[in-house]
Amino acid sequence: MRPSNVCEQPHHWGYPVKEPHPNIQTVLTTNQMMKPLLLCLTLALPLAAQPLFGQASEIPSAGPAHPAGATEEQRGRKLLDQALEALGGDAWLNRHNLQVYGRIGRFFHGSPTGITSDFTSTRQFAGAGRVDAERIGFITDRSMILPGKKIDVVHIWTDGHGYEITYKGKTELPKDQVTDYFRRAAHSVESIYNVWLNAPGVVVLYEGTGMVGRRLSDKVTILSADNDAVTVELDATSHLPLRRSFQWRNQQFRDFDKDVEEYEDYHTVQGLPTAYSLTRYLNGDTVSQTFLTKIAYDVDLPPDFFNPEILVKKKK
Repeated sequence: MRPSNVCEQPHHWGYPVKEPHPNIQTVLTTNQMMKPLLLCLTLALPLAAQPLFGQASEIPSAGPAHPAGATEEQRGRKLLDQALEALGGDAWLNRHNLQVYGRIGRFFHGSPTGITSDFTSTRQFAGAGRVDAERIGFITDRSMILPGKKIDVVHIWTDGHGYEITYKGKTELPKDQVTDYFRRAAHSVESIYNVWLNAPGVVVLYEGTGMVGRRLSDKVTILSADNDAVTVELDATSHLPLRRSFQWRNQQFRDFDKDVEEYEDYHTVQGLPTAYSLTRYLNGDTVSQTFLTKIAYDVDLPPDFFNPEILVKKKK
């Protein structure tokens, strides 16, 4: 016969009770009945004595490691230094341009519209002899008869202006779109390192740990001298940016709007970790999702690549 489990519970607790064989007289004294119960309680006591952790950051192995006595400013700057190193250090800071191909899906009130667009984008970073600029071409099918694709519409963002170029010519993009584009550019991860951290009177604050999706993150806020702020949340393990957020006052409703970008699916491109997926939120609602299929750094570009007037002539 298989030995019985000393911790086996009565049937009304969900476990079967083995009945004694009818030919065997079994007599259990009170002491014999208590021994299994006492043994089970003894085994359970060490488990009950173990500490419980309310937050992931309270677990010794999960909390961020910071030097003892470091200030919030020192912790924040240390994390930003680690993020820059994770992104590629000087090689990342000294990029000339970034060219991508991908697809973007639009949302309305947080729900997908079903409209997606293929596009190519070339972003030029400011540097010696270079201005900050971006050129986006929206890709469509040529026709039902002619195979292949073409770029029908081009947007060029440069020098505080946004232009749309089609076969009809050049037009200025709406003011609210231009304001939104350059506001987000001024609060980008690139701008944090190239502008914010080099400005006088800037304050960096470490704001503890949080979660971005299922990833533990370190939260750092950079505050400018004129009380503008941008927050970046970094992967607690890799230190790569997971989320960037900022807010501004809505002039019409006199409250605050909040813009959030989340970065996922990092892959190494030419030695630089690069996110292939970007999701943007406005006041908590999803605005767009972008999925990249091809990425290249420091491609050769003609000197007039971001000049809208030259592009208009080519369209004619």
